Amino acid sequence: MRKTKIIIDKAYRVAPVDNRMFGSFIEHLGRAVYGGIYEPGHPLADEDGFRRDVLELVRELHVPVIRYPGGNFVSNFFWEDSVGPLEKRVPRLDLAWRTLEPNTFGLGEFAKWAKKADAEIMMAVNLGTRGTADACNLLEYCNHSSGTKYSELRREHGTEEPYNIKLWCLGNEMDGPWQLGSKTMEEYGRISAETGKAMKLIDSSIELVSCGSSFKDMPTFPQWEAVTLSENYDYVDYLSLHQYYGNEKNDGADYLAQSDDMEEFIHTVLSVCDYVKAKKRSKKTMYLSFDEWNVWFHSKAQEEDITRNHPWQTGPHLLEDHYTFEDALMVGLMLITLLNHADRVKIACLAQLVNVIAPIMTEEGGVWRQTIYYPFLHASLYGRGTVLKTVTDTGVHETGSHGEVTDVVNTAVYNEEREELTIFAVNRNLAEDQELTIDVRSFGEFRVLEKLVLVNPDLKAENSLTEEKVRPETDTNVSQGDGILRTILRKASWNVIRLRLG
Repeated sequence: MRKTKIIIDKAYRVAPVDNRMFGSFIEHLGRAVYGGIYEPGHPLADEDGFRRDVLELVRELHVPVIRYPGGNFVSNFFWEDSVGPLEKRVPRLDLAWRTLEPNTFGLGEFAKWAKKADAEIMMAVNLGTRGTADACNLLEYCNHSSGTKYSELRREHGTEEPYNIKLWCLGNEMDGPWQLGSKTMEEYGRISAETGKAMKLIDSSIELVSCGSSFKDMPTFPQWEAVTLSENYDYVDYLSLHQYYGNEKNDGADYLAQSDDMEEFIHTVLSVCDYVKAKKRSKKTMYLSFDEWNVWFHSKAQEEDITRNHPWQTGPHLLEDHYTFEDALMVGLMLITLLNHADRVKIACLAQLVNVIAPIMTEEGGVWRQTIYYPFLHASLYGRGTVLKTVTDTGVHETGSHGEVTDVVNTAVYNEEREELTIFAVNRNLAEDQELTIDVRSFGEFRVLEKLVLVNPDLKAENSLTEEKVRPETDTNVSQGDGILRTILRKASWNVIRLRLG
C-alpha cells in the first residue's frame, strides 16, 4: 500500500475563507428557472410558484450568493421586460440559447426566491447588446431608495425598499465570439471602465467584477487580462475566471489531473493582476471571482441538437449533464484548489445550481441529488474558517497528457471559533489505496468527530430519482495517538476528516 503523510501547523495560515467561495449560478437557460426553481401549478410549488423541494436542497447547501441572470443570456437581456405586472410582460427571443423567454420570471421574482434561499444576489449587466446607460438604470432600479425615475418604477412595481444588490458583473465572457456583442480587449477595457465609474457614482458601496478570459485556452489569454485591467483597474474589485472540465477521452487518471490545470490557470491570472498593479503603482490588490466552474461535457450533443434543430422552446432540456462518480471526484479536486487559494479567490460560483450542469435535478416526480452535490455540500458545511498550508509527502502516478501527478490532493480548514479542523483529501490514484498519517501536534489534544468518504468501485456510477448509487458513507477506520492521526484513503475517493480540538 502506498503511503501519504500530511503535516498541518496552525501557525501556517493561507487566509480566511470568504463565505462567497460557496456561491452558485442561476441562468435563464434550459430548465434552470422554468421547471427548476420556478414551476407554478406543481404540487410542491409555494404561493409564489417556487418549488419547495428545490428550495429545501438549495438551503441544505448553504449557498451564500447566486449569480443571475447569466451567463450568455445576459448579453441580450432587457431587464425592463422582466419587471412589473405579469400581464404587461412580453416574451422575447433569447439569442444566446435560441429559446423563448416568456419573462414570467424576472428580477423581482428572483429577488424573492433568493431571499427564501437565504442567498445574496450577484447581478450581471448587459454589456453586449446594451451598455453603460442601461447598466446605470438597472442599478438605480435596484439600489436607489426613491425619488428618481427608476427607483419610483420599482416602487410602482410593489417593492418599496431597494434590493441593495452589492455585487455586480460587468458583462459575461465578453472575449467569446459566441457572445452577443462580444468585444476586443480594448473595447471591453473602455466600456467596463466607463460603466464601472458611472455605477460607483450611483452607489459607491457596490463591488464590481471585470470579465476575464472565458477560459484559459482562449487565444488572447492572458493578454486580455493585461489589457482590460490596464483600463478598468481603478473601478473594479474582482477579475472573473471561468473553467469547465470533462472526460471526453474517457481517461480517468488524466481527467482527474486536470485540477493541476486549474492551479496553473489561477497562478497565471494572479501574475497578470500583480503585473498591472505594479505598472499602475497601485496599492489595491485585485482579487479573483471564479464565478463559473464545474464539470461540463456530457450534454454537448444535446445542446447542439436543441439550439440548431428545435429552437424557440421555453425551458427545454439543455445542458443536463448526468454526473458520474468520477465527476464528483473532479468537483472535489476543484474545490480543494479554490480553497488553497483563499488568499486571492474570494468568490466562486458552481455553475449551475438546478437542472443545467447542476448538483440538483428535478423531475415531475420529485427532486434528487447528483453525485457532485456531496463534495460541494461538505465543502460548504465544513470549509468555512481559515485555510492552513499543508505539507504533503505523497507518491505520484503517470497520466496520459499530464505526465506524473501527485496521488493525494488536500487542504485543511481551521475553524477557530468552533474549535474544529477539517481535512479535505482526494486520492486520485485509481489503482491503489493510501496509508495516510496526519501530523496535527501543533493543535494539542484532539478527537475525531467523523470521517466521511465518497467512494464507488464504478467510476461511471450515477444517481437518479429512484436510485442513489453515490452517497457519502462514514468510515470508522481512524486511529490517533501522540498528535498523529492514521487512516486509509481508498483508491479514487473523496474524504472529509473532521477533528474537534482541545
